[in-house]
Amino acid sequence: MLMRTDPFRELDRLTQQLLGASGTWSRPSTMPMDAYREGDVYVVAFDLPGVDPDAIDVDVERNMLTVKAERRPTPKAEGVQMELSERPLGAFSRQIVLADTLDVENIRADYSAGVLTLRIPIAERAKPRKIAIGTRGDERRQISG
Repeated sequence: MLMRTDPFRELDRLTQQLLGASGTWSRPSTMPMDAYREGDVYVVAFDLPGVDPDAIDVDVERNMLTVKAERRPTPKAEGVQMELSERPLGAFSRQIVLADTLDVENIRADYSAGVLTLRIPIAERAKPRKIAIGTRGDERRQISG
């Protein structure tokens, strides 16, 4: 049998259940994420432990990235009695507005060890480039832009 030693954590969990703060199928909760730039790629990582990869949906419409996931209950063997349940079940979702400078056509998604990682490259048109400037003669010089 599992024993609890933190009564305040249990009270917090019960309050979330009663007030509907945890994710349900009708009202999804958010999922934790990190976002950072790695060279010419933006990386967004979502924590989705225990979620089946088939229950994850990633969509992009215009510049709105939507990630939806569902953690379903695991089937219980007959005669099993739950002693403690802290892992939230239900639907999770997150929406992120992507900048126009990102290449939404080439997003890569990987799911490993309970983390969904999206790699979003910077669009070629947004990268710095050199522009040749003509002068009165035939000589040209480069200016960084």
